[in-house]
Amino acid sequence: MVKRKSATTEKLILKNMLCHCCKRLIELELNAIDVQVKCMHLGEIDITYEARKTKRDDILEKLKAAGFIVVNNKEEQLLEQVKAAITDLVHHTTYNAMVRNSDYLVERFAVSYQYISSLFPKYENTTLEKYIILHKIEKVKELLQQDELTLSEIAYMMGYSSVQYLSTQFKYVTGVSVSEFKNDPGRYRQPLDKLGA
Repeated sequence: MVKRKSATTEKLILKNMLCHCCKRLIELELNAIDVQVKCMHLGEIDITYEARKTKRDDILEKLKAAGFIVVNNKEEQLLEQVKAAITDLVHHTTYNAMVRNSDYLVERFAVSYQYISSLFPKYENTTLEKYIILHKIEKVKELLQQDELTLSEIAYMMGYSSVQYLSTQFKYVTGVSVSEFKNDPGRYRQPLDKLGA
């Protein structure tokens, strides 16, 4: 937290901020209490506010009411940043199957993959590898529902070595086959913030 005159600038790491709609909601909620969002990425925001007009507790309450929890523990902050990076990589960018998830995370956060992996079972109900698989399968569901690509194209795009491998993992994770999913796709979709919970 940096204070200059009456303005306070602060970076907050948020739990449950996993999509671009979340960013817009946060901006609207904070602007309503005279808090300026200076910079925003999935899972984190930089804000400026006048402490004499707006109390930090009011900001935290406003965020909590909208479903976002401020994380203060350093390990949990890293975990939330990793989850946001995975969500961004899989869902919001063109997924590059040639980039290994482990290399991407190590380079992005400058910590070992083993350390990142150790945080998941400590704070979540899943492992890092399973968390990534859940997100990849959810993205596959989205692509299947859009019905613009073949299953072979989806498998290649998402880094699966074959359609069979994708189909097997899809059935294992979802409990239904790809063709069963296509019959009623809305029934099997999951909110991103519930994956791995």
